[in-house]
Amino acid sequence: MSQPVRNIAILAHVDAGKTTLSERILFTAGEVRRPGRVEEGLATMDYLPEEKDRGITIESGVAHFEWKDTWFNFIDTPGHVDFGAEVDTALTAVEGAILVVSAASGVETQTVAAFKKLREAGVRTILFVNKLDNPDYSLDETLINIEEVLGVRPVLMTLPEYRDGKMTGVLDVLSKSRLEHSESGEEVVDDGWNVDDGWDQAHDLKKHYAEAVEFASNFDDEILKFAMEGKPVPPKMLLRGLKALASSDDYALCYAGSAMEGFGVRSLTTALTFFLPEVPAFGDSELGQVIRLRYFKGVGEISIFRSHTDMERKEWPAGFEFSRLKANLLVPVDEIRSGDIYAMRAPFETELGEVIGIDGRGEEMPRQAGHDIVDEQPHSSIRDRYQPLLQTRVECLGSEDFLHVDKSLDMLGRMDPSFRVQKDDGGFWYLHTVGEVQLDVLLSRLKREFGCEVKAGSPEVRWQERLCRDVGPVENSFQLGPHKISIKLSATPLEGDAHDIRLAAEFLETAPREILAGVRSALLESAEIGILGKGALVGVRFEVHEFTWTEGALPPMIKKACADAVTKLIKPADVELYEPIMELSVECPVNFAGLVTGDIQSRDGKVKEIGGDGKTHFLKADIPLRKIFGYATGVRSISKGTALYSMKLLGYRAIPASFRP
Repeated sequence: MSQPVRNIAILAHVDAGKTTLSERILFTAGEVRRPGRVEEGLATMDYLPEEKDRGITIESGVAHFEWKDTWFNFIDTPGHVDFGAEVDTALTAVEGAILVVSAASGVETQTVAAFKKLREAGVRTILFVNKLDNPDYSLDETLINIEEVLGVRPVLMTLPEYRDGKMTGVLDVLSKSRLEHSESGEEVVDDGWNVDDGWDQAHDLKKHYAEAVEFASNFDDEILKFAMEGKPVPPKMLLRGLKALASSDDYALCYAGSAMEGFGVRSLTTALTFFLPEVPAFGDSELGQVIRLRYFKGVGEISIFRSHTDMERKEWPAGFEFSRLKANLLVPVDEIRSGDIYAMRAPFETELGEVIGIDGRGEEMPRQAGHDIVDEQPHSSIRDRYQPLLQTRVECLGSEDFLHVDKSLDMLGRMDPSFRVQKDDGGFWYLHTVGEVQLDVLLSRLKREFGCEVKAGSPEVRWQERLCRDVGPVENSFQLGPHKISIKLSATPLEGDAHDIRLAAEFLETAPREILAGVRSALLESAEIGILGKGALVGVRFEVHEFTWTEGALPPMIKKACADAVTKLIKPADVELYEPIMELSVECPVNFAGLVTGDIQSRDGKVKEIGGDGKTHFLKADIPLRKIFGYATGVRSISKGTALYSMKLLGYRAIPASFRP
């Protein structure tokens, strides 16, 4: 019988201790000799120089370990909001996840966002309450906070133990045992401890064990019967009931401890073997799916690949190679197993989300009936969730570098679906990014990994353009030598941010696939550029009434004809500008509350929520993105480095006439 495989992700708000917990899990499983510390730049999973410099996770690191005869692929995901697409793509390939909640801060903005992602993706989630090595942080208050904010009942499975104000171990609810540190720093069972010795915390342990039985009885009739008869529930039966509980939307298994001090990690790691679902069954015709793209200097493009089949090396499709990936190390393998994750080198360029057939070919996207054309990009659903808020002009230092920079930017765009590149006919590019941190990291990687020297301008807010009225139709033609393209086009405003392209029935039925794709791509690119050049044109339906072409017309001719038609169709007076409004959440000591609030109001921010506990002040405010460039430096200065903040896009509003650029 083959070894069970489980794929897991770990998510959290920034600074909740997510990567430190990842290191401790690898240490517990014997995968590393000592856990690396993020603040020392020694974390195993954070291998990029940009990650070490910033102390944050940027790319979803992948590691492997074995525990309790189960093989785990472990994905450490970013917590920073600029890299949310990394989280989304990681969740397409996992059976379960650990959501870290800091007892120091409770459930924070990104904690809620991460939990929502997990729920939407249907990923089974186990909670870990971290930073309890500080006895001033309350486990009970954190559990109440989890229930109130996340809407699930946490079922506590480990209890921290304190002696003389210091955390000395944890009590495991399921096994009714105490775990302490050995001389080497590993968690081991204290053989001399007995739950019946009468300690105060032993009483708490029995209480939480009884609660676990009670909650599990809601999902298992046999447990309910044993409990009602006053009989002890057999361990295997209780595990079965808790596994059913873990799959519900109303409860969540919760482990507590300290990642930094290495308490509670062993019980959590064991829970991963007990309570996560098996890998799903895949189609017989599938080799597997591309879940991430990476570029290794000296190696080239690598696909992070989830296998959908068992296959030995001699059966691999021609030109394919598979390796184990641990951070940035590649170790060749001789077989692949269904559900397992590998680094793959393919004889062709792969796309994020692409399913590779058993014969080594990518699966072709189906052609959709009706008037709409299918989006050809497999990862478009993830791309559509992220709205670029900034645009930055980038140009080569030398014209001879143009092709290399262009290819490198294309690769970075394929690696990160929330980052987009717009090429200008003037020989430069606009980089569209979610935030300033993402932009800085992209420019750094462009130089370090790809060797591209570029000149980058200052980032600008990326507005939205919206059509005010119906326009057209107009006709436009483009001729080059014997070849001619003609198009008749109109446009209509739509609610929301979507684009819709309608094609005349005759054109849809008679045109080759490449012509249809070329028209669609050209119109979408024109919308992405916008009319005023300040942002994308959104909420628009293009209708192609007529389209004619001569045999042999090249794709650039289609692009030119369509782009000129859009310019001819929509004038600056036909569009309105909208600006991004951010929801800013700030926490700071109460003595800085006035300065922080005043600074927000000076930036045209509107405070909508205020709270705190007498020591820490909390507020939420709506604020234009154009007013908070460089906010990290400003708030750090006025709060002497004590404030924490996060932002998310709230929506768009019409730009005041007095501020039209």
